[in-house]
Amino acid sequence: MANEFLNNIFNLKGKVVVVTGACGQLGTAMCKHFKNAGSIVIGLDMHIPTDVDIASEYQELDIREGASVKGVFSSIFKKYGQMDILVNNAGVSTFEPFEDRAEEQFDWVMDVNLKGTFNCIQKYVNLFDQYAQKKGSIINIASMYGMISPDFRIYTDCDRKNSEVYGATKAGIIQMSKYFAVHLAERNIRCNSVSPGGVFNPESPQGEGFRENYGHRCPMNRMADASEIAGAVLYLAGELASYTTGQNIAVDGGMTSW
Repeated sequence: MANEFLNNIFNLKGKVVVVTGACGQLGTAMCKHFKNAGSIVIGLDMHIPTDVDIASEYQELDIREGASVKGVFSSIFKKYGQMDILVNNAGVSTFEPFEDRAEEQFDWVMDVNLKGTFNCIQKYVNLFDQYAQKKGSIINIASMYGMISPDFRIYTDCDRKNSEVYGATKAGIIQMSKYFAVHLAERNIRCNSVSPGGVFNPESPQGEGFRENYGHRCPMNRMADASEIAGAVLYLAGELASYTTGQNIAVDGGMTSW
């Protein structure tokens, strides 16, 4: 009875879900959660490891290339007749000091994070119209650093300092989500974003000093687990969020509330 209730209120069973950046830490967690909810999960990434088998299927894709996005999305629509949920999770960053930032590095982050996300939304909506789909949900993965600036005092033993271009693109993702929420509402497509805080990586742990400093800076005194980010994505994808659009959910342990 409880499982039937949960299935009904989330209504994700049998839904076709596409996750970009599917082989990264967050993408893997999202694919796993959607698969456990009974969804048909298509994982997209630039490079698919031979031993990955969480999603229902995987396809290689560089989201910077609009023609490639159109081709892959078209194949998904042709096979399944629909794409119910699009999770734009693929993203990159660069970590050298901004004084040394090469133009190519700046352009790379802009192209993947902003243009790539736009490519996915544009191609999805055009195919949504072509296949006369009735409703859909787009969830864009932003970052708390699209809302606040990093506190560089916490990076005592970590060289991966968040960059200005990463934060700018993630702020752009939040705004893009609001834009498309408004412009796609009449098509019955919801568009929201999730802004994760720092996520602990057990396979490649952040430095002990960084984690301790991060905990002091965060009201909940710790980094996030990838499943906690995936939980917000599943909420936005499901029927419980049927009246939620144009919103940005910060899953950051309260970091942006200081």
